[in-house]
Amino acid sequence: MIEDNPLSRIAQEIQQGAPPPPVSVRDFLSWFGVKRRGYVIVEKIRKALIEARLETDPDFESAYLDSALALRLIASDIRIQPPAGSLSLTASGVAVSSNTASLTVVISDPTYRISKLKAANTPPVSVKPDASLMEATTLMLTNDFSQLPVMTTERDVKGLISWTSIGTRLSLGQRGELVRELMDTAPQEILNDTSIFQAIEIVAQHQYVLVRAPDRRIVGIMTASDLSVQFQQLSEPFLLLGEIENHIRRMIGARFSNQELASERNPADFRSPPETVHDLTFGDYVRLLCNCERWNRLALKVDRSTFCAQLDRIRTIRNEVMHFDPDGIDAEDLEHLRDFVKFLRRLHSLGVPQ
Repeated sequence: MIEDNPLSRIAQEIQQGAPPPPVSVRDFLSWFGVKRRGYVIVEKIRKALIEARLETDPDFESAYLDSALALRLIASDIRIQPPAGSLSLTASGVAVSSNTASLTVVISDPTYRISKLKAANTPPVSVKPDASLMEATTLMLTNDFSQLPVMTTERDVKGLISWTSIGTRLSLGQRGELVRELMDTAPQEILNDTSIFQAIEIVAQHQYVLVRAPDRRIVGIMTASDLSVQFQQLSEPFLLLGEIENHIRRMIGARFSNQELASERNPADFRSPPETVHDLTFGDYVRLLCNCERWNRLALKVDRSTFCAQLDRIRTIRNEVMHFDPDGIDAEDLEHLRDFVKFLRRLHSLGVPQ
C-alpha cells in the first residue's frame, strides 16, 4: 500500500465541514497502488479506512469499478458500543476493535453481488408507453437489443417490449402501433445487492432482468448475453491455467523419482510426499525446473532462466485468479497467460519432448 494515501487529509476536511467530491472505485483503489480488490488488499484498505475513521458509500468492495464512492466519517450513532477491547460493527459491516492500538478487520458479506458488474451499472435505453412500435424496433435493431424497458421516468417502469412480446401478440392476432399495446406489463426486476447466482436464475428463465438501486432508480439491465460475456471473462484465466499445468506436467512426466519430486517441495508444506507429478503445486514446478541439473534432463532447447521467470509470473497470476473475483484479472496478466499457452502449444506442435 502506498504511504501517501489521502485518507487522513480527507477525514480532517470532512471534520472541518468540507466533504470531498465523489471518487470512482477505480481511482480510490489507485490511492493504494492497486487495480483489483483481492482479499489481501481489501483487508488493508479496510484497516486504513478504520484508522482514518472513514467509510465509503456504497461499500468499495461491492461497488462497480467505475461507480462513484462518497467518503464519510464512520457514524458513531450506529456503532454498537461494546465493552473495552471488544468489537463494534460499522455501517459498512466492518468489525472494529474499540482498542485503537489493535484493529481487527472482518469482511461481513462474502456474497458476490451484481452491483460489481458493468451491465448492472449502465442505465438502459428505454422507450415510453406511447412510443411507436417502429421507434422501439428501430432502437432494438440498431443497438442489437432483444428487449427495451418501457419507462416514464428513471424510477417508473410500465413494462418491457421485446421481440418475444411482439411476436407472441402478433401470432395471436393482436395488432398495435404503439409500444403499450405490445409490451409485457410484468417486467422482471431485482435490487442491485442481489447475488450474481440469484440473478442467473432469473435471466436463465426470462432472458433479462432490470436492476434497481436502493433509491429505486433503474440503473441497469442484465441479459443472457451480458452473463455470457461476464463468465467468459471469469472462466478464461482458469482454462488457460489448467492448460499450462497440463503442459508442465507432461514436460516433467516420469523423468523424476518420487524422492526428487519431494526434495523440491516447500519445507513449510507438511502434506504427504508427492507420489506423482500431479501431487505437486505450481510453486513446486517452479522450484523443480529452476534446478539446472533437473532442467537439463528435460532436453528443452529454450533458455532456462527466461522460461522459469515466465513460469514464476504465471504462478503469481494463478494465486490471484484462484481468489475468484468479478473484477477479473488485469488485461496484461490475461495476455501473458494467452501468450504462454501459445508458446507451450508451439513447443508441442514442433515435437519437443513432453
